[in-house]
Amino acid sequence: MVLLIGVTVFTLMRPDFGSVHRGTSRGPGTAAAVGAGLGFYDGIMGPGTGMFLVLGLIAALGASFLGASATAKFVNVATNLAALAVFVPGGHVIWALTAAMAPANLLGGGVGARTAMNRGSTFVRAVFLAMIALMITRLAISLRS
Repeated sequence: MVLLIGVTVFTLMRPDFGSVHRGTSRGPGTAAAVGAGLGFYDGIMGPGTGMFLVLGLIAALGASFLGASATAKFVNVATNLAALAVFVPGGHVIWALTAAMAPANLLGGGVGARTAMNRGSTFVRAVFLAMIALMITRLAISLRS
């Protein structure tokens, strides 16, 4: 929760952060380091990984919110496939739930991608901040219970 609050403050204090793709001269090692760090965090903790990935892509690689969000979606598919490779052989998948979620995820992803492309990085930044606020609220409520 502390990390999420830090990300929120950092993003709010820099209104131009992620507004445009700035690119960077940093090599693939930087991307690999961001990926390895977040992969480790995702494996151990999980909550907020997508948001931290977007932040890392913007801060370390100069992506815009739009580009970082698109890349994060692709990375999410890869991590989901890795999870399936581990959990399917062990019989730990609820197939009825999977059958309902998969098409809904594709539909939501399509709607979200079109909306992001039409509305741009400013919109994606606003959604990013709203989602962090909701996640902080949810974690704060669960800590009180």
